[in-house]
Amino acid sequence: MNLDPIFQSAQDAFLHYKNVPGKEKAAFLRKIADGLEAEKHTLIPMASEESNLPEGRITGELGRTVGQIRLFAKLVEEGSWVEAVIDHADPERAPVPKPDIRRFLTALGPVVVFGASNFPLAFSTAGGDTISALAAGCPVIYKAHPAHPETSRLVGQVIHKAVIDAALPIGVFTHVEGGIDVGQALAKHPLAKAVAFTGSFAGGKALFDAANQRKEPIPVFAEMGSVNPIIVLKEKLGKNIEALSKQFVASLTLGAGQFCTNPGLIVVPAEYAVAFASAVKKELEQIVAAPMLHEGIAAAYYNALAMLQGRKELEWVQVAEAKDLIKAYPALAKIKASDWLEDDHFQQEVFGSFALMVVYERFSELYAIAQRLHGQLTITLWGEEEELANKVDLINQLEEKCGRLLFKGVPTGVEVGYAMQHGGPYPSTTDSRFTSVGVYAIKRFARPIAFQDMPHELLPDALRDENPLGIWRMVDGEFKR
Repeated sequence: MNLDPIFQSAQDAFLHYKNVPGKEKAAFLRKIADGLEAEKHTLIPMASEESNLPEGRITGELGRTVGQIRLFAKLVEEGSWVEAVIDHADPERAPVPKPDIRRFLTALGPVVVFGASNFPLAFSTAGGDTISALAAGCPVIYKAHPAHPETSRLVGQVIHKAVIDAALPIGVFTHVEGGIDVGQALAKHPLAKAVAFTGSFAGGKALFDAANQRKEPIPVFAEMGSVNPIIVLKEKLGKNIEALSKQFVASLTLGAGQFCTNPGLIVVPAEYAVAFASAVKKELEQIVAAPMLHEGIAAAYYNALAMLQGRKELEWVQVAEAKDLIKAYPALAKIKASDWLEDDHFQQEVFGSFALMVVYERFSELYAIAQRLHGQLTITLWGEEEELANKVDLINQLEEKCGRLLFKGVPTGVEVGYAMQHGGPYPSTTDSRFTSVGVYAIKRFARPIAFQDMPHELLPDALRDENPLGIWRMVDGEFKR
């Protein structure tokens, strides 16, 4: 595939699109949201058929997708995300006059976005990566995921129509299909300025390596997986075994365990390990196995379990029998903390409804587990308030290992809003400074630029003294509107 015309069209579009006013970008994004809703009667059953996800789940995902699009529209319309700073000149300053310097965030350029298999709408063609890049002013070259091609094409058509209706250059959005070779070529193309990816560690790391081996390295914002540990303190578990087992199993088996925030590791005190394992097993036995996204993912799930079943350190609480090679039967194994600490293999993600229960005898073991954990998207700490008050050192250690630290509930279910952080230390992502969910996802696709002594009539609207956008800005060290 010759990608040069695609990237040249995107680059040409960028030179116009990056300067489109926020209100016009917002109107464009709302056209995409409206277009998706107009196609819902076709889109929902199509996505359900291609992904094996129930229509109710797809309906909710469509709502999330259009909701986050409209959230970004509101953000760019308001405008303060560009972090405009104006530092006026002082020609009388001695011994050297002070220049006029004005700084804000500007779009990076054409962005390559890879779709995810487990969210055919919210993390795919018009998902958070695509929309946050478009909101920033970056054209998108979207690489469709082969697990739901028809869904991706239909959503791509909706975006193309919105581009035309908004009178934007056609290169603002391009839909591309192909295999691994196409994906590598997209990341390596000299006109690509960033890559966004949601998927496996192997896939994300391959793109990261390719982008860093370029003559001009570019950032890769890859979400690559996480076991999202739940750590349970003694008093909390002793008082709530049944309730916590229900919460845990509901989260573990949600969507056949195919969520990036699926809790694949739970750490429990030895005093209540037998009772908790029994309660969890009781809940797991009531779960009706659900189809996975496709047979390849199901095969990988059962292959991973088969490898773990050969490990003598594990005691199996619930074994998943591959009665149906598309359905995910849940599984749970136990391991002593001392054994878990000896082998990093036990931290590897199993994509599906499997969890490993780590049993600790002493707080020193629990703290050692916290120190040994790899980077995670989320960590959940269940404890009574008085227990938590005495575990400040543990909390501080866990903060270093995740992007979101929960004290109630379960990690599945990611709120799309202003404060969400969906991203964590490596290997959960390639850059823990950014989120892929929520409005601050836009910061991935922007860079700061300062203008010194630029003629006022050439300044971007956000940096003009008269503030035509009416946004909050820092002017001479003070926030003003």
